[in-house]
Amino acid sequence: MLPLQSEVLLPERIAGILGLSGTVGQIVGGLIGAFLIANILLIQTAVAGPWAKRKITAAFTDRIAVNRVGPFGLLVIVADAVRLLSKELVIPEGVDRPAYDLGPLLVPFSALLGFAVIPMGNGIHLADPETGAVFAFAASSIASLGLVMMGYASNNKYSLLGGLRAIASNIAYEIPLIVTAVSVIIFTGSLQMSEIVAQQTDPLLSVAGVTIPQWFAFVNPFAFVLFVIANLAEVGRNPFDVPEAPTEIVAGYQTEYSSVYFVLIYLGEFIHIFLGGALAATLFLGGPAGPVLPGFVWFLIKIWGFYLFTQWARSAIPRLRIDQFLDIGWKGMLVLSFANLVLTAVIVGVIA
Repeated sequence: MLPLQSEVLLPERIAGILGLSGTVGQIVGGLIGAFLIANILLIQTAVAGPWAKRKITAAFTDRIAVNRVGPFGLLVIVADAVRLLSKELVIPEGVDRPAYDLGPLLVPFSALLGFAVIPMGNGIHLADPETGAVFAFAASSIASLGLVMMGYASNNKYSLLGGLRAIASNIAYEIPLIVTAVSVIIFTGSLQMSEIVAQQTDPLLSVAGVTIPQWFAFVNPFAFVLFVIANLAEVGRNPFDVPEAPTEIVAGYQTEYSSVYFVLIYLGEFIHIFLGGALAATLFLGGPAGPVLPGFVWFLIKIWGFYLFTQWARSAIPRLRIDQFLDIGWKGMLVLSFANLVLTAVIVGVIA
């Protein structure tokens, strides 16, 4: 296994390269580091949204996707950006303007904020607080506030229903998501992301000369499956895309948004998918750990693997009804996540 990350965080590394120290070095290094990480994520999202989503869905449904605009249709990314940003921003009458304007900003901001504590390998780590796991989940949950604000501020009953569904979704599935993550924290005894990743570097067992690492997806596969399902609901992919169900409530909370506001919502949706993949990779798949390739490459492979899984679910699994959706969350996922937590605590207690 390659080393996961340097002990020196990215802002400190940047400050050292620039010859800065002290508070000024921390501020400048942090701003430049955040700018670099944000742009890497935005590039991933630009590829995932306008291009990869269409290509993957077309492959699953036996259709032809974009292939005329540039090589392999890649210039559709530029075409879509120009098309959407040049559209008129239509503001409906009667909207609650401050909330209407702020909602689309909160969605991508919360996802980008969550990446601040994610170790991406080879020193690409902005911050490593002792409560990193709590920070990541708290930051991602800010998006719920944005969805509700967009729903009630739009002065549209379909948007309002979408906002209410979003809150119902996040409450029903965010609790199992966090409870399942707590089972990992019981194993590690730490909320610090670097420590969670470091404890997954030890070998679990060897089979025919192949060493299987102590990733928590191997140690507790049941928890990993629960986490992935709850994560799927958090990012709003089938069968859990109830808050924006187009056949029932037009487009839910985003019905009244156009132009740059729609771009921000769309952007936030895909960054949240990558954040969901980053959390799954960090908590259960060893973070950026992997053989031969650099850690950052392995990190990208893992989050793109989660993205491909969400696109498969979107193409292959039908949407649940709202009552089925909530029943699975409250009567299924919640009970199973607490059962997993209790079982994990008992096992760790016996081993200790």
